[in-house]
Amino acid sequence: MGRAKNVLITGAAKRIGAACARLLHSEGCNVFLHYRSSSAEAQRLCYELNQQRPDSAKIIQADLLNMAELETVAREACLAWGGIDVLLNNASSFYPTAMPDVTEQQWDELLGSNLKAPFFLAKALAETLADNNGCIVNIIDIHAERGLSGYPVYSIAKAGLAAMTRILAKELGPAVRVNGVAPGAILWPDHDLSESARLEILQRVILKRRGEPDDIAKAVLFLVNNADYITGQILTVDGGRTLFC
Repeated sequence: MGRAKNVLITGAAKRIGAACARLLHSEGCNVFLHYRSSSAEAQRLCYELNQQRPDSAKIIQADLLNMAELETVAREACLAWGGIDVLLNNASSFYPTAMPDVTEQQWDELLGSNLKAPFFLAKALAETLADNNGCIVNIIDIHAERGLSGYPVYSIAKAGLAAMTRILAKELGPAVRVNGVAPGAILWPDHDLSESARLEILQRVILKRRGEPDDIAKAVLFLVNNADYITGQILTVDGGRTLFC
């Protein structure tokens, strides 16, 4: 058996990030968990994973919009176990922005977390990823293809991340594979979403049910461990929602 893969996961404290951390860890990976504000959740997850396998999980707090802090995350992740094999860009701001009221601060935050930070982390880690024949997996969104009404800036940012996935596959290949996962209805937003709105969404899902964070984690695991000849691709995990016009 080869050595354990070392994985940096951004936005790892809860939701999809935590599901990916748990599954990758269960498959023998060491996981370096980034969080911005969810300190308690990150500490609990790190403790949980280290109870299962000592010194297999570490955490770091950072605002990835701050380039100095982003570079610290990349540096500390490399030092943790001697290099990084997988970068999972999961951290994402998500909230509506009515077109007439969009502020520059909202633009900077949404594009910063969903596009700028993934790019500069990839840049910072390109050398160690190449040394380890590693990979990058970006968590995108089905709305990168057809924007989500009321969320123009978020949709633009995710569209940029989809484009970035494809161009970085060219720029970093052949040593580094770069792919993405585009979730559909997996977790309802933190802000209020009425029961009728939820039912309306599910009516446009072929499988007639919401997905789970583990559905995304399994797709990530496939791209990390079983996709040696796949790069520049975006795997849609949406229960068939994008089959509707």
